[in-house]
Amino acid sequence: MSLSILLMISAIILLLAYRFYGKYVYNKFGLSDARKAPSHTHRDGIDYEPSKPIVVLGHHFASIAGAGPIVGPIIAVTFGWIPAVIWILVGGIFFGAVHDLGSLAASLRTEGKSIGVIIRNQIGLKGKQLFILFSFSTLILVIGVFSDIIAKTFVANPGVASASILFIFLAVAFGYLNRWVGNKNFAFIAITVIGVILMYYFVYLGTQIPIALDYNWWVGGLLAYAFLASVTPVSLLLQPRDYLNSYLLYGMMIAAVAGVFVANPSIEMSTEIQVSSESLGYVFPVLFVTIACGAISGFHALVASGTTSKQLDKESDAKIVGFGGMLIESFLAIISVGAVVILSRTEYLERLTVEGPVALFSTGLGGMISSLGISETFAVGFVALTVSAFALTTLDTCTRLARFTFQEYFEDMPQPAAQVMAKNRYLSTTIVVILSVLLLASGEFSRLWPIFGSANQLLAALALLTIGVWLIKKNISATFVTIPMFFMFTVTLASLGLFAWKNFQDEGYILASIASILFVLAIALIVLAIRSLKKEVKASE
Repeated sequence: MSLSILLMISAIILLLAYRFYGKYVYNKFGLSDARKAPSHTHRDGIDYEPSKPIVVLGHHFASIAGAGPIVGPIIAVTFGWIPAVIWILVGGIFFGAVHDLGSLAASLRTEGKSIGVIIRNQIGLKGKQLFILFSFSTLILVIGVFSDIIAKTFVANPGVASASILFIFLAVAFGYLNRWVGNKNFAFIAITVIGVILMYYFVYLGTQIPIALDYNWWVGGLLAYAFLASVTPVSLLLQPRDYLNSYLLYGMMIAAVAGVFVANPSIEMSTEIQVSSESLGYVFPVLFVTIACGAISGFHALVASGTTSKQLDKESDAKIVGFGGMLIESFLAIISVGAVVILSRTEYLERLTVEGPVALFSTGLGGMISSLGISETFAVGFVALTVSAFALTTLDTCTRLARFTFQEYFEDMPQPAAQVMAKNRYLSTTIVVILSVLLLASGEFSRLWPIFGSANQLLAALALLTIGVWLIKKNISATFVTIPMFFMFTVTLASLGLFAWKNFQDEGYILASIASILFVLAIALIVLAIRSLKKEVKASE
């Protein structure tokens, strides 16, 4: 079968899903422009700032994408490309898009607060505290890991570092200009076109003025940047950088699709399905944990309810940003699978081991893009730079989200010190950065990272649980949420149980203990949710 046919069928399925199922889910959540969005009712010019839907979509998509929909799907092809494609499409439509739009809708109706606060309202204070501790720890882990990954990338590719720095200055300039032009659509289009042209020029310029620094300098610089991105008004740095960067990813995806249709490569990989893998384990539950971004990812709930909900101009924008953003990411995951299915299974496994998923993605996609008459070396470099740019987006977004969750943990405590923590964004961000530095210095993140996949999917299950309780308390049928929720809890708990048992047998007692704690946390929140619903039923009798 031709790869172009796979991409075309996938695109049609995703477009139809947005048109029909997206409308159904949007209506179920009862969103309406008759109600003012939190960006207007709580506008502060720092975090709450009403913005154009295309800008918010760019920010949201750049934040949720990162390297996730590239790395996960390529590794999961180990089990076979057919189960990977099926899970991406089914998961993206019926699980991820529902999860993302639901998180966004619940946050819009909770003053733009995060899932942790929504849990407090629907399940109780203990539930909120448990969830925030878990999500905050996960975010610190992500900040530490991505600081390490990006710093090593900058050391190895100084040109990528230069281009990334130029992108930041461009974003600040765009943010100021966007504030100045206001609601003038023509002026906004004009500065967007100029910004995108400059961004692509900076891709080239970065290779001409490489900045070579050692690893420690880059780690310090990245965390300093993450601090600024967390405390600076969202419309001046984080949002415009993500918005402009999204055009890098859009451009890469468009070029990839065009390259596929011009080159018209065949799918060389066999349709064989592997039930188990020596390196990964069994297809169930590992496939559903390995492919997170692209199908369903708990990190998306933190983004949707942490930053995105504070920027939507009106509630109807939630459909294109939440549901649509997820489906675009699903298509990116399909492209990622396409980058490797043009290889035989033997060649894929050999190169995956030697090169790693990002390099395999870059060379595979770069080769297809080169069919458009572009130098293959430049095309491969462009794809690699795009992936690096989105890793940096993950870093700054996670820092801001960690700051939000840290502040929300203390906001219910009346003590003066707790209120300082809850209200001072500079102090809370400083604590986030210090904890990230300590994690990097300890080196423990490399041992904890393997558990991140399960932890991330547990976040998704807990977010779906919260959304389900919220809907049930509003007397709205929540089957379209609870079915994905039960499945994700099954996958997550099975994965954590197997992970804990394997590490216990290998005498990895720390990792086994962490997996066990996460398992117990999930059960505890389920019990608290059931108790909350029982109280609601008794109160209504």
